Amino acid sequence: MSQKYVIGIDYGTDSVRALLVDARTGAEVAQAVHPYARWQRGAYCNATQNQFRQHPLDHLEGLEATVRQVAATVPAEQIVGLAVDTTGSTPGAVNEQGQSLALLPEFAENPNAMFVLWKDHTALAEAAEINQKAKTWGGEDFTRFEGGIYSSEWFWAKIMHVVREDEAVAQAAHSWMEHCDWLTLQLTGGDLASFKRSRCAAGHKAMWHESWGGLPSEEFLVHLEPKLAGLRPRLFTDTFTADQVAGTLSDEWAKRLGLSPDTVVAVGSFDAHAGAVAGEIEAYSMVKVMGTSTCDIVVAPMQEVGAKLVPGICGQVDGSVVPGMLGLEAGQSAVGDLLAWFRQLIEWPLRTLLPQSKVLTAEQQEKLREELAGKMMAALNEAAAAVDPAESAVLALDWVNGRRTPDANQALKGALMNLSMGTDAPQIFRALVESICYGSRRIVERFEEQSVPIKQVIGLGGVAKKSAFMMQTLADVLNRPIKVAESDQAPALGAAMYAAVAAGLHPDVTTAQRAMGNGFAETYAPNPDRVADYEARYQQYLAFGQFVEQNTQSMAGEVAETALIDNA
Repeated sequence: MSQKYVIGIDYGTDSVRALLVDARTGAEVAQAVHPYARWQRGAYCNATQNQFRQHPLDHLEGLEATVRQVAATVPAEQIVGLAVDTTGSTPGAVNEQGQSLALLPEFAENPNAMFVLWKDHTALAEAAEINQKAKTWGGEDFTRFEGGIYSSEWFWAKIMHVVREDEAVAQAAHSWMEHCDWLTLQLTGGDLASFKRSRCAAGHKAMWHESWGGLPSEEFLVHLEPKLAGLRPRLFTDTFTADQVAGTLSDEWAKRLGLSPDTVVAVGSFDAHAGAVAGEIEAYSMVKVMGTSTCDIVVAPMQEVGAKLVPGICGQVDGSVVPGMLGLEAGQSAVGDLLAWFRQLIEWPLRTLLPQSKVLTAEQQEKLREELAGKMMAALNEAAAAVDPAESAVLALDWVNGRRTPDANQALKGALMNLSMGTDAPQIFRALVESICYGSRRIVERFEEQSVPIKQVIGLGGVAKKSAFMMQTLADVLNRPIKVAESDQAPALGAAMYAAVAAGLHPDVTTAQRAMGNGFAETYAPNPDRVADYEARYQQYLAFGQFVEQNTQSMAGEVAETALIDNA
């Protein structure tokens, strides 16, 4: 093979990154990162209402900036393919041409016309309705391949919420697209009606399944919400795996990116699924993509697991990760987000009181903020690691963004217990880290309770690479070794692998993994002296969680995604 390169483009919660990769070896040649400017300002978001929206201009500006930067490092004709992965479910409304409504003047400042980010939980009531009606309407239960519980983080709940809240958007929306699909359509300039939608996105979040001919029936969708009438035929029937060709770069985007219009563009995917491919996932491995949240990805042979239904997870989809294998997804709604919340909590004096100081100049204040911010997380990790879990009384629940799995319920909240006058910041930080690990153990147990064995655990992403304390605690709580993937940009590398297959440089994803995988940086082995201590605390965590969940569902005014199921 002559020198060929591919580009993986990874859209995370806060920024987009482009990775230029040698298609033969997987060597990471160049990378570029672009933070979302409007998102950084908090535009179009309201955290108290769980509203998190992103403007498509953030995404398009980042696409051009990052890809142009990495593409400039090698001859354009040697870059033969690219692929996009994004967060999900992050849907947005589009017109007949596939243009995001937020790019039209009349909707430019309307959050409902923008992309509804994965962690937007404004659709709690709609998710509860979907769950109740799916079980009682008298036809197919379209949630059964999605774990049996539909989440407010997912496609249909978000669409229902927006069309109910905003009549102008409801009338203008010809169709809706997942973020990974919309960006791929922009790059190829294709026709919306014939565009190849992502199997990964549709299967895990939109209740798409071959057994009922694609998306849920028109009858069911209208039963959910009359405003959904007529939308189904304007969406899609078929879906495609991420190793397939979506098209080639349009002339416009080839020029904007400095690439050839012959550059192959692969079908889009979700970031966690692409990351799992880069993490060299194989049958019955669990790859934990650890960032702002965590997605746990498992693949299994169709002939062994295909007929099983695993309740309470985020779906099981043929080919969503590795074509030809069943992809299963679970995860936690807050990991990096939970630790970032605590950091912001204890940094409050730096943000509010330090600017009022009469002792320090503005320049000195800024230098002090930067110095302390740079040391904060490292110091917390070190101090928390020194706390003996056998002597630590503080317990936490990791549900500050709700619970994704097992058994989605985004109405749940985080909690702390056993605080005393002697409790300090490192003890609370340790409790938060432990709670993340206990939540992970509950997910592993759910798979194994349903006869899906987890034979190895692989961590990747920012948290896995940066926090040895977190990874050691996870190994101890799970009582099994944890491998950490070498690549710092695993989702982008996985997208590059998909691009290499789509461009014909490798025959299939498994071959691309073997050729382009970067291996593992280290392995954390469980500490036998800690396992018993964590076992006892895990049982306390389960009891604490049960109490909080029961209390949440009994509180007036709370809408739990599962509440209506119990009354069905």
